[in-house]
Amino acid sequence: MSACLCLVFLFFSIVAEATYSPGGFHHLSSLRLKKKVSKSKHELPFETRYFPQNLDHFSFTPDSYKVFHQKYLINNRFWRKGGPIFVYTGNEGDIDWFASNTGFMLDIAPKFRALLVFIEHRFYGESTPFGKKSHKSAETLGYLNSQQALADYAILIRSLKQNLSSEASPVVVFGGSYGGMLAAWFRLKYPHITIGALASSAPILHFDNIVPLTSFYDAISQDFKDASINCFKVIKRSWEELEAVSTMKNGLQELSKKFRTCKGLHSQYSARDWLSGAFVYTAMVNYPTAANFMAPLPGYPVEQMCKIIDGFPRGSSNLDRAFGAASLYYNYSGSEKCFEMEQQTDDHGLDGWQYQACTEMVMPMSCSNQSMLPPYENDSEAFQEQCMTRYGVKPRPHWITTEFGGMRIETVLKRFGSNIIFSNGMQDPWSRGG
Repeated sequence: MSACLCLVFLFFSIVAEATYSPGGFHHLSSLRLKKKVSKSKHELPFETRYFPQNLDHFSFTPDSYKVFHQKYLINNRFWRKGGPIFVYTGNEGDIDWFASNTGFMLDIAPKFRALLVFIEHRFYGESTPFGKKSHKSAETLGYLNSQQALADYAILIRSLKQNLSSEASPVVVFGGSYGGMLAAWFRLKYPHITIGALASSAPILHFDNIVPLTSFYDAISQDFKDASINCFKVIKRSWEELEAVSTMKNGLQELSKKFRTCKGLHSQYSARDWLSGAFVYTAMVNYPTAANFMAPLPGYPVEQMCKIIDGFPRGSSNLDRAFGAASLYYNYSGSEKCFEMEQQTDDHGLDGWQYQACTEMVMPMSCSNQSMLPPYENDSEAFQEQCMTRYGVKPRPHWITTEFGGMRIETVLKRFGSNIIFSNGMQDPWSRGG
């Protein structure tokens, strides 16, 4: 199970900071990643199915009975009636994307003779209750939350077991990042449906100031510092150089040239966020082997980035070195002739996470002066204003810990939780909230 199968965290400073999702990559800033990562749908060993799901599981108004079709993937190659059912609790994106990057379940299915099921999260991928209008307003997005998603999974699993005439089959749920949070919460909320959960890289403690607000960025800085002290220092100094270039006469033109942008930049923050995004996401997917989850990357990409920085000729600027390292993330294949920095795309059906971050998934963060990334303070008031402007809703920062817990988690889980494995790669920046 990957250390980061996507997750979530919002951070805003005076200038809107990037919003990273424990399961995906989304931004409210000027950073727009134009990456076309192959989802290899034709290679996935799954049959695609659709389940008729009620819009609202928690009310009995006429509108609540509206039906949408929830996508799920199934593999019964190794399964025998009565055998276990392994379910992936889909997170914020196209379910094919997660299925093609979750080899662990396929690896263990033969040994356990398990049925594999990957369920897509409502409002993501093809599972959109209102079609193309699903993300148009808070009136439709109001049905997008973790509680509705968990109920979707419970109903689909029960129906599947009934249709298979195998209601005695034990169910184990799996998930990574936000999906890992959902897996853990599913075990707590629906213990009569699942006997256990594997929650990988699931930062269930990144709420309500349970962990220090700087934890995420502190971990990223430590990853690069462990690879090379010089690398850490170069990246840290590059922001001042970027600021200096941008304030020069024709500064944006110079930045556009230096960063090989496809179109001229309109803001220095586009370049800043492009750089910082590369370092953040590379730390999130710092796997020991080559992978193609967020982007095609070699094994231990943080170390490879630092080798690029340390290998520059003496006298090279910090900004040039940082750009060279970031290019590993955006252009490992060497096929990109220029970089799109101000064009939004959503290749994985991630649209919707920003709404969740503005309502229930409120994960406050800040970046200290000791970090190698641009420092900023968490500004909850500015964040609230942005959410009100965009969606007309206010964040509920205490809702997740009220609904699922988090405070004094060890004591709480000893009292009523069991059979949950929380796995973390300790270089994964999300591990400090896991």
